[in-house]
Amino acid sequence: MYHINVIHMKKATVRDLRYEFPKVEAWLAAGEEIVITKRGKPVAHMVREKSSEWKQPPMPDYRARARRIFGDRVFSAKEVEEMRAFETGEP
Repeated sequence: MYHINVIHMKKATVRDLRYEFPKVEAWLAAGEEIVITKRGKPVAHMVREKSSEWKQPPMPDYRARARRIFGDRVFSAKEVEEMRAFETGEP
């Protein structure tokens, strides 16, 4: 187990995490290291995540996928009618 130098760090209690989290979050955003205490004794050490920037993955190009699968084919009204008749079993 390592020893944390708590002299130069911000301190917050478990209660602060519950009721005043925006304050704690602001400290983290400013790059502060925070010691979390419970009943006056340190129980945790919080630091800002190094890669806190979450990037949304790119959206798939559904239109390109559909073109790849189906091509540029457009069914005529007669073909659509024939397919519906086949699916329903009607002559």
